[in-house]
Amino acid sequence: MSRLEEIMGYNRQFIEGKEYEPFITSKYPNKKLVIVTCMDTRLIELLPKALHIKNGDAKMIKTAGALITHPFGSAMKSVLVALTMLKAEEVLVIGHLECGMIGLHGDQVVSQLEEKGVAKEKIETLRHAGIDVDHWLDGCDQIEQGVLDTVKLIKNHPLLPPNTLVHGLTIDPKTGELTLLHQDQL
Repeated sequence: MSRLEEIMGYNRQFIEGKEYEPFITSKYPNKKLVIVTCMDTRLIELLPKALHIKNGDAKMIKTAGALITHPFGSAMKSVLVALTMLKAEEVLVIGHLECGMIGLHGDQVVSQLEEKGVAKEKIETLRHAGIDVDHWLDGCDQIEQGVLDTVKLIKNHPLLPPNTLVHGLTIDPKTGELTLLHQDQL
């Protein structure tokens, strides 16, 4: 049985038992927050509990390392949509200690892609088209700097609504302890 088949079987039981009912909420975040955080598996339950966030309280955008590296990519678009169409008002960028993006170099990812069967020619085609694949796949040297760079990118975005607060934090993936790196002020 594949993981998908296992998930689909469980889902049928979940729906039949109406186990979804405690999670019913609107599409608008109750706490008017947008949280940009890492996709790390240790944060799935820990981060919301450490922030006292429950279903319906915040828009959660997950990226590798909690990094937004392109001002006109899908992550930044998600922040802007949340702040406009979905009534969020404040942004938290939360990286975490021991992040896999620390010290990651794009050439390592490219090597793994090739090992998984991506043809070297495809990667070279992108490079010849002017796409710096290695740089695009880079991580950061320190997660604190990655968070601060993401805060700066969001704060300086030409489409960010004026007076939007954008804060930067890290979380310890073992204890849930938050460390404030940047507190925005109006």
